[in-house]
Amino acid sequence: MIDRRTLLLAMASATIAGSAHAQSGWLSKGKDLLGTVGGATGGSAGGLDDIEIGKGLREALRVGSSNVVDSLGRANGFYGVKDAHIPLPGTLGQVQKALKLVGKSGLTDDLELRMNRAAEASVPQAKTAFFDAIEAMTIGDARKILNGPKDSATRYFESKMTPQLTDDFSPIVNTELAESGAAKAYDNTMGEYAKLPFVPDAKANLSSYVVEKALDAVFLFLAREEASIRDNPAARTTALLQKVFG
Repeated sequence: MIDRRTLLLAMASATIAGSAHAQSGWLSKGKDLLGTVGGATGGSAGGLDDIEIGKGLREALRVGSSNVVDSLGRANGFYGVKDAHIPLPGTLGQVQKALKLVGKSGLTDDLELRMNRAAEASVPQAKTAFFDAIEAMTIGDARKILNGPKDSATRYFESKMTPQLTDDFSPIVNTELAESGAAKAYDNTMGEYAKLPFVPDAKANLSSYVVEKALDAVFLFLAREEASIRDNPAARTTALLQKVFG
């Protein structure tokens, strides 16, 4: 016969084993749900729960997008920066070259400056749009971004935000071009160009061109910020960023 003590020990062992098995099942399901977060970042996010991952990614994106907006949305943020500078569009570039030959490129040079100033004035509008998009991210979005290429967040924002930012930037660029005298400068430029013999017709939609180039610069600089946070420990300026990406 099995004595009472032996029976109780056997029942306790069975209970513990069953509990451990159940716990293991839940952990397995949790890992399957969360996926291999951190796979593209050297496993640095391993062991973090989805709340920490979401907070860390949102913080990284807020830091990166704020840096971009602050860098581009100021005087000479476009005009004085090689990779952001907006040149005259193709046809107007031809105008600029033609007028330079007769010593009248000052008109086109002034127009180019005003275009860049319009872009600089429009970019601060992007900060609110970025923060709204960051808050709308799901844990699924975060997982894909963390496990994706170094510009995954940038491409995510580009796909989600381009229509909205185009709508936000356009009226600001239109107003800046008008109030700065760019429209008049454009008319003056084309008037001088039309006086030159044997030159082709040249037309350009300045506003849409400036908006397009402004958005190109925003996403180019955001991609650099994202790569820096992923790769450069010095760019992880908070404890949470260091925990998620470190």
